[in-house]
Amino acid sequence: MDFEHNPGFWIEVQAHSYQGLCEEKEMQQNWYNPKDRFTKQRPAALWASSSAGPALAKLLLQSQESRLRPAAVYFLDGVVKSAGLVSENRRALEMVLHRNQKLNLLRIVVLLTVALAGLKFFFRDSFTLDQRKDTSGESGFWGKAGELKQSAKPWDGLPALLETKVAAAGQESRKQPVWDFSTTQMRLVHLDLKGAAPKVSYLEQVFPLFSKLGANGILIEYEDMFPFKGELEVLKSPYAYSEEDVERIQNLAEINKLEVIPLVQTFGHVEFILKHDKYRHLREVERFPNSFNPHVPETLAVLKALITQVLSKHRRSSWVHIGADEVFHLGEGMDSKNWLSRNAGDVGKMFLNHIREVVDFIASQDWGFQVLMWDDMLRKVSVAAVQDSGIAQHASPMLWFYAPNFDAQQIGKYVSKYAECGFKTIWFASAFKGTTGPAQAWTPLHHHLQNHLQWLSVMRSVAKAPSTRLQGIALTGWQRYDHYSALCELLPVGIPSLAVCLQTLVNGGFNEAAKKKVLEILGFQSLQLEKSTCVGSGAFPGLDIYRMVEQVNSQLKDSVLKVLEEERVHEDWENFIQTLRSHMEAVYFPDTVEEWMEENVNPHLDRLREFVRDFREVIRLNARPKKTL
Repeated sequence: MDFEHNPGFWIEVQAHSYQGLCEEKEMQQNWYNPKDRFTKQRPAALWASSSAGPALAKLLLQSQESRLRPAAVYFLDGVVKSAGLVSENRRALEMVLHRNQKLNLLRIVVLLTVALAGLKFFFRDSFTLDQRKDTSGESGFWGKAGELKQSAKPWDGLPALLETKVAAAGQESRKQPVWDFSTTQMRLVHLDLKGAAPKVSYLEQVFPLFSKLGANGILIEYEDMFPFKGELEVLKSPYAYSEEDVERIQNLAEINKLEVIPLVQTFGHVEFILKHDKYRHLREVERFPNSFNPHVPETLAVLKALITQVLSKHRRSSWVHIGADEVFHLGEGMDSKNWLSRNAGDVGKMFLNHIREVVDFIASQDWGFQVLMWDDMLRKVSVAAVQDSGIAQHASPMLWFYAPNFDAQQIGKYVSKYAECGFKTIWFASAFKGTTGPAQAWTPLHHHLQNHLQWLSVMRSVAKAPSTRLQGIALTGWQRYDHYSALCELLPVGIPSLAVCLQTLVNGGFNEAAKKKVLEILGFQSLQLEKSTCVGSGAFPGLDIYRMVEQVNSQLKDSVLKVLEEERVHEDWENFIQTLRSHMEAVYFPDTVEEWMEENVNPHLDRLREFVRDFREVIRLNARPKKTL
């Protein structure tokens, strides 16, 4: 370019290393252009003569260091504005400026792309939660993997999302779970804590086992094991978990990729509440503490307090189960009878009115929970009544059947009904223990396996029906039939059954792959399903209790019934029971140990002890007759 006729002028240069390229004239002291955004330190001011100007400009433009090119642009801009260049020189300069403008535009585009990527990363959890509404099944049993119900545009809601984030600043926000289960078909292990609640130290051992076997969630029914406080403190057991225990349980679940779903009974099975004199007046029927009177305003007030305390300690959970099964004696109380006389005797509507109040309360809070409920009370309620109640907007029914040969076609009818009611998702509930007798001590493997095989056939049928989506299945492990019933099988005793049932669901049947996995994880050599026994040394948490309960169940009763041939039999059993007691005390609280012994050991061992006492008395008398009183 021809700069020979250009007058000298001031130029700002960022790099001092270029000072030697031209003759330094008079240095203007304290000169600085604050508008120069490219300068990071005080620049040197160089006098560029007409002879030095071209050389400096060319060198700046040809520089490989991008940080020096802005100085060249600034320089040339000054030339254009200050010198009366001929038109061809002006065009040449404009071309150079145009090229640099393109480079600057490219830089801006790159910066915007990086910024948008950063925003997407920052709000990744929120987009994942939005997508839960669109994605269906992940496996062949649950529907086509990755199938979308509608096109997802995750960026459409960004302005509202940003607004929500800002509005929530300074407030206690809900903790986001590490694992998102919203689009996953769930396999929940039910922990019924209304009896034989395990210590947290044992849960720490079995949670990894649950995960290995194929579970991805825990349905935890606290009852009186929750650390209620304030007005509700009377409800908690002397052995209730502490708040720290509840937090630890959730942390352990999170580590093992298990979603925690709390279960809070809100209508029936509320003996742990209504047994107390403080809440006796809330019973539906005064004689029975199992069901709430839905017409007393205080009923809902107590439930709101109860739900609030439990859910405030489960801010990482996505679902809450409100029970609502087997509301015995509903409609038999005087308040209910009066209501029914004014409402055409519609018990179903009365039930739904109460459930709607509970569901609406949960939905109105900022917790973000979806509601689950047992379905048995809905089976006889009309579709129109359910639709009118509006509960389908925030709740999902959980269909439960525990028999090994239940009617699969009947389940299909219920599924169709609930789809017509407007429920977007449904859940199923099977059983791995606690459903074969109110005082069952040993788990029948074949019975529970057949129950899960039957559920698999239902799942395959539901996967073909697009009207509703199956969200998951809960493998229930009942510990009591109700609050006042005897203990069912202990959790360690039910673990082989749980393993068989979970692997049956994972593998689509109890095939060789499922059997191999069960034996590998539990450390057994073989399973005898019909006899409900496992062969081999075994290796799983609670194995010692499993083996010793097996002996109590199969041998203690027989030992007492047969004629004692030597006193050593009694001593052996006393030592054995003492060892069993010590193992149980490591897993359970004292009340559970005593209750189980009272139900399963003492009735037989007391007879043995009485026999031994009589035998020793005979020996002491040396065949002499007893003294008469």
